[in-house]
Amino acid sequence: MSSVNEWVVREYLEALGFLVRQPRKYQVVARSKGLHEEVDLLAVNPAVPPGTPLPKAKLWGAGELAQVAGAIVAVRGWHSEKFTAAMLASSPEIYRFAEPESVRSAEAESGQPNPAKILCMADLPTDPDQRAEALGFLKSRGIDGVILFRPMLLELANLVDAKKTYEKSDLLQILRILKNYDLLKTGQMDLFAHARRRRPAAPVPEQTGELPATGHPDADIPAEG
Repeated sequence: MSSVNEWVVREYLEALGFLVRQPRKYQVVARSKGLHEEVDLLAVNPAVPPGTPLPKAKLWGAGELAQVAGAIVAVRGWHSEKFTAAMLASSPEIYRFAEPESVRSAEAESGQPNPAKILCMADLPTDPDQRAEALGFLKSRGIDGVILFRPMLLELANLVDAKKTYEKSDLLQILRILKNYDLLKTGQMDLFAHARRRRPAAPVPEQTGELPATGHPDADIPAEG
């Protein structure tokens, strides 16, 4: 599943003009990751000069990423979870990639000084106070920007042209096919909207003074005198 999550993030960053590289190809098992193994993706935007100030917003999208020259990215899918401040505090592995040793290792590997530290995660609480608390906690742990999967997928869907064939990208081709068959609308990821729409109510018969038909097979047979 982690490879699918990284695949989505990589396609998103590449669509925005980043050059993206995966720093390691192996999966860490049976031991804890070293700090140099915490970064999932290295990204460089050749259109942005090094040293460009980072956006002040905590939640990032295409507009904020357009100001980023280089980044180290950690991908935390966990799509059934909403990341509260309490959950983040109890799961330091989520933001360990932003620790100085990890950043120095990524700088040496990418050649980019002072990269933005970006966390791609499933979702945040819908309550504004809890949402702000979680973002504030991540900011205090050195995270520069947070990207959520839903906005990321929506932006990718908006970039896809249903009239084009994306043979070099399975993800974009899937989005294009869904869009082509009206299963994916611009600005939403509701694949089953048509199935959930209410059926139109049956018209109310006009009042004629006669008893309505019962549907019984003998309803139209006149009674015997």
